Amino acid sequence: MLPTVFLSHGSPMLPLTDAPARDFLAGLGASLPKPKAILVASAHWETARPAVNAVAMNDTIHDFYGFPPALYQMRYPAPGDAALAERMHALLQAAGLPGDIDHARGLDHGAWCPLLLAYPQADVPVLQISVQTHLGTAHHVRLGAALASLRAEGVLIIGSGSWTHDLRRFRGQSIDAPETPDVTEFSDWMDRALVEHRLDDLLDYRRLAPYAAAEHPTEEHLLPLYVALGAAGADATPTRLHRSANYGILRMDAYSFA
Repeated sequence: MLPTVFLSHGSPMLPLTDAPARDFLAGLGASLPKPKAILVASAHWETARPAVNAVAMNDTIHDFYGFPPALYQMRYPAPGDAALAERMHALLQAAGLPGDIDHARGLDHGAWCPLLLAYPQADVPVLQISVQTHLGTAHHVRLGAALASLRAEGVLIIGSGSWTHDLRRFRGQSIDAPETPDVTEFSDWMDRALVEHRLDDLLDYRRLAPYAAAEHPTEEHLLPLYVALGAAGADATPTRLHRSANYGILRMDAYSFA
């Protein structure tokens, strides 16, 4: 059975940037059994209730502004899987999570940027599921749990967000700028909570973790972690696959759960 994975996707520029996180993602696909399909819960698709995309071929959504032309020329033409999307929709409904099927949406950069590095051939079907930021952490654990059976069918479930995401402090610093102490303290608390299986604390991270509201002024970039946790199950063992920081403020940590 495939693990579930949480990835920090970082800036849209990551595919064009020399950084440890880019090198990690470039080797990720080879480190895992090749999936039959990939399901990404991305921080960049927020909806009122769960939605999955069902398309024959995914468009590449350039959902950002002010970057170099080379970035807008990038494409990730991964196929979709409409039948799998219908199955996901049915699983969510069976779990009491009614939602929607989107027949037009492609892949936002929370999905295609890391997958471009991890699976550059774009030969694995990719689907996305949205997050519901207003519903919080427990909802996203439940969302992941509803889809957990897909793992046994060869579907790689990825939560794509950011371990820390306070972009207000970006001032043009270099990508290898020293990590700030608050970023380290928050990240260490989250890692200990995962390793010690303190799910209740993780669900209440915003009250318990140091600097939580500073590292995540809004929650959408951490909620994909909870989808990965829910799909893995309460007894899953976390493994930190990568740890680094970009610009001193964006922790790029990645975890698997198996």
